[in-house]
Amino acid sequence: MFDQRFLDQLGEKHAQWRETVLHRSLARLPERMDEFVTTSSEPINRLYTPLDIAGSDYFCDIGQPGEYPYTRGIHPTMYRSKLWTMRMFAGFGTAEETNARFKYLLERGQTGLSIAFDLPTLYGYDTDAPEAHGEFGRCGVACCSLADMEVLLDGLPLDRITTSMTINAPAAAVWAMYIAAAEKRGIPRTKLGGTLQNDILKEYIAQKEYIFPPQPSMRLVTDTIEFGTKHMPLWNTISISGYHIREAGSTAAQELAFTLADGMEYVRWAMARGLDVDAFAPRLSFFFNAHNDFFEEIAKYRAARRIWAREMRKTFGAKNERSWLMRFHTQTAGVSLTAQQPEVNVVRVAIQALAAVLGGTQSLHTNSLDEALALPSEAAAQIALRTQQVIAHESGVTNTVDPLGGSYFVEALTNRMEQEVRRIFKEIANQGGVIPAIEQGYFQRAIADSAALYQREIEERKRIIVGVNEYVEDTPIRIPLLKLNPDGERRQLERLARVRRERDNAAVEARLNALRDAARSTQNLMPFILDAVKAYATLQEIMDVLRAVFGVYEEPLVV
Repeated sequence: MFDQRFLDQLGEKHAQWRETVLHRSLARLPERMDEFVTTSSEPINRLYTPLDIAGSDYFCDIGQPGEYPYTRGIHPTMYRSKLWTMRMFAGFGTAEETNARFKYLLERGQTGLSIAFDLPTLYGYDTDAPEAHGEFGRCGVACCSLADMEVLLDGLPLDRITTSMTINAPAAAVWAMYIAAAEKRGIPRTKLGGTLQNDILKEYIAQKEYIFPPQPSMRLVTDTIEFGTKHMPLWNTISISGYHIREAGSTAAQELAFTLADGMEYVRWAMARGLDVDAFAPRLSFFFNAHNDFFEEIAKYRAARRIWAREMRKTFGAKNERSWLMRFHTQTAGVSLTAQQPEVNVVRVAIQALAAVLGGTQSLHTNSLDEALALPSEAAAQIALRTQQVIAHESGVTNTVDPLGGSYFVEALTNRMEQEVRRIFKEIANQGGVIPAIEQGYFQRAIADSAALYQREIEERKRIIVGVNEYVEDTPIRIPLLKLNPDGERRQLERLARVRRERDNAAVEARLNALRDAARSTQNLMPFILDAVKAYATLQEIMDVLRAVFGVYEEPLVV
């Protein structure tokens, strides 16, 4: 972007500045630390100049918003035309309680739904299973059958609003419940818009809520991609998620590299199924973390778009420009929230949300101040939503596209992020690819090492966390916390028993047998799962059929 004569002059001026102005300043006022680093422990220079981006080509590396490689955003006008979707994650206790929370948030200006499911549901168990004991509704809503989904979605405008569902191993079955519930209300599947997380690879890497071994799990994901491509044009059948990788302790570059490597693996499987990349790639979406380091996070999102566009165009031969676009949801970093002085979490969330917006997110969830202690209360959730609304309407950051584009610091960080991601890609390739790397523990070891370094820096006070290792106060918690309805589990169990009692059990058995036969073949399983769901087969009944055919995965010991 700069001619060599200018760069030579700048180099001389910069050296002169260091030897005179900077030298005198440091003699009077030394810097606070010997080394400044990002949240990911990457070193940060004292000053950034055109010298730090001398190798960049404006047209190839930065470009215009809405044009390849989309570093500056996927839309030419970004938030000047349409704000991001404000999609607050919610789910707790029974379907009735969660339905009420959704309506509360919609009344206060939320523009998209996002469903959290409880731990038994995430592992494919019904509420009355021994494995589910003590976990009902604690981290999300319980959803055992179509009957629960009908209550969960009651009165919600499914044909006018998009829904995100954070579900992975049992994603196909829970998605089938959503489709069936909408169709019972007369809303055709072609009108349904939303996103299914459905990212099983990151479960093996970070979150550990897998059921089946990798190969049959990838078959199920590919089945949903194929089904959505053919029958549900408005639905994103997978949200490739770096969020949980970051929450587990990865660096920003690891989050990005591991997520993009997973995304490319899903593309390979779908293409191997015989799908045209331009038929399904436009509906792929991503989900990233927004952590504390403001500029590192912005650089991460900008690099993400650029790398994905280049990979889709050059590696996979996508011709449709929409296939090159990276659309992503962002959630502020739950792992950054503190139980100490929880009111300070409002500040952390605001900074993280602002980074997501300046990085060009398409939708955003802001965590609530009380989430280090309990599920969000209504008041805390409203403050979290209002945080987004203040950024959108009062901060001025939505008035221009990519306002930090061209910053020497941000562009240098973006370039460095891409370089580090590509280095990690080579490491994954040397392991034999994503699935062999999972089986060999590569991802797990890398995340564990990064998490240990971060924790050690906190314990050694090289990294200050307000209220934790500095500015500590010994005061009681004063905020009100959400308490689950103690009667909820009883009502949930009664509904589950009623479903089993009143349904046509012969039809359920027949459809589960058909699913079992299909699982032993190479057929797409979505139609069979839908048939079972419509007969009110429970989630665990469906998952148990697949457990019997596919087996249950046990992670090898990683040392």
